[in-house]
Amino acid sequence: MAVPPFDLRRQLETMGPALDQAVLEVLHSGQYIGGKVVAQFEDSFARSVGTAHAVSCNSGTDALVLALRALEVGSGDEVITTAFSFFATAEAISAVGARPVFVDVDPGSYLLNLDQVEAAIGPHTRALLPVHLFGRPLNMERCMALAHRHGLKVVEDCAQAAGSHWAGRPVGTWGDVGCFSFFPTKNLGAAGDGGCITTSDPQLARRMRELAVHGMAERYVHKALGYNSRLDALQAAVLLVKLPHLPSLINARQRHAEAYGQALVHVRGLVLPVQGVVAGHSWNQFVVRIPGAGAQVRNQLRDDLQQQGINTIIYYPIPIHRQQAYGNLGYGVGSLPVTERLADEVLSLPMFPELTVDQRERVVDGLRLALAGDMTAPLQSSSA
Repeated sequence: MAVPPFDLRRQLETMGPALDQAVLEVLHSGQYIGGKVVAQFEDSFARSVGTAHAVSCNSGTDALVLALRALEVGSGDEVITTAFSFFATAEAISAVGARPVFVDVDPGSYLLNLDQVEAAIGPHTRALLPVHLFGRPLNMERCMALAHRHGLKVVEDCAQAAGSHWAGRPVGTWGDVGCFSFFPTKNLGAAGDGGCITTSDPQLARRMRELAVHGMAERYVHKALGYNSRLDALQAAVLLVKLPHLPSLINARQRHAEAYGQALVHVRGLVLPVQGVVAGHSWNQFVVRIPGAGAQVRNQLRDDLQQQGINTIIYYPIPIHRQQAYGNLGYGVGSLPVTERLADEVLSLPMFPELTVDQRERVVDGLRLALAGDMTAPLQSSSA
């Protein structure tokens, strides 16, 4: 039995009729850009998150760019963020003309190490850009206290964390803005690219909405150089159907994470993500580590699992500060030691709401075999 890292087909099977109807209604309406369906989704998403406004856009990347632009972050400014994230986190900072300043991550949570952020704040620091990586929320009380102390803006990267909470409060409501991605494999996924920005500041919402449509305040009146970054009505229709299911989809992810943890807790050579202490974790990914072994051993484990039909993904094999595109920033090997170690050790197990118990047990058994080094032994039933 092959196990994919994620599988959208079963979700389509359960929601298919509603999705078909919603998409056909948009097709027959002739209103493919903007219109009532997009407005309905923005209103529904804002209410689900708990902000006064939601501004939809083309992608999670554009959400970050629009947010930074609206906050007037630009040339000469610095934005503190993490290098252990998808490249777009830093790319958006560069896209507005600012400079990303990378801080190492906490070895337990893999999130921005807030103990190190203060030392990185300088005269040109304008904003903090924390990432709720893999669905795990950062301690936003500490983050906001730090930002307020230094007069900094906060842009939350919630691309992997729709439905996550910190201290009972949704991510995307703590900072000045929250930036979400609706890439198909995210907690709330569209049928293509899509993104959204949440805020309770009406002026910020207005600026972001204008920037997303070529800087247009009213038809053919352009107040700034903007972008063509609109969520189309078909994607909005898909998201409107899926949004009410988000809590149950996250509950399923949480059950899988708990079962993985129970089944793998005693497997030698494996470090599990910390569980039980973060109630608001939405588990977009379940990421394990193979400590102290290096990338070659981790890659061999990935290959061994693939031979058994178990498909895993490495998020992320090269941290952003070591990417060629950022070679000019001068971050040498060892400059962010925890981030670099994690890049050599992490492996993401199959994780999606519709994962079956049989598939999950197949992953557990495959890991046990591969880590034991005996690929010919019979499979043992897991307790998950």
